[in-house]
Amino acid sequence: MNASTHVRLGTALVLVLVLGALSHVLSAQQPQGAKVADAEETREANLRAYVELLRSDMRAQKVAVITEMMQFTEAEDEKFWPVYREYETELAALNNDRLALIRKYAASYDTLTDAMADQLANGALDVEGRRHALKQKYYERFKSVLSPKTAARFLQVENQILLILDLQIAASLPIVQ
Repeated sequence: MNASTHVRLGTALVLVLVLGALSHVLSAQQPQGAKVADAEETREANLRAYVELLRSDMRAQKVAVITEMMQFTEAEDEKFWPVYREYETELAALNNDRLALIRKYAASYDTLTDAMADQLANGALDVEGRRHALKQKYYERFKSVLSPKTAARFLQVENQILLILDLQIAASLPIVQ
């Protein structure tokens, strides 16, 4: 990777991080003097922010970052995007499962039992394992339509984007008490 590519990668990832963080901060703000009774409302606002983050804005940002980072030829472009759309469809289904776990966690946060905590943790590990398997499956698919080097570059960019997203979500969720 040359210096120009490193700069593009850094710029693109900073853009994703800043835009994601900004959307989270704006959606999670509450007026001064908000009461403890507003905690449920705040949780619901945060969940709406997660949905937004996992779907609309992040998808558009991902496409922009991928386009910038991959620098596809016209032939690669034609082969990549149909496979990517299939990948995103399957990833969206996993994100729906993840969102359901986050909602369940938020709903039971104040009354979380050991059994529920165990169920949620196992569910999170399951989603994480399925996401890993999905990336493996699609790495093979991308490698079949692109060179292995190009497929590996996409996997690297995708992993960096997903790690940023994971960090934003993890930092926003309260720790189990």
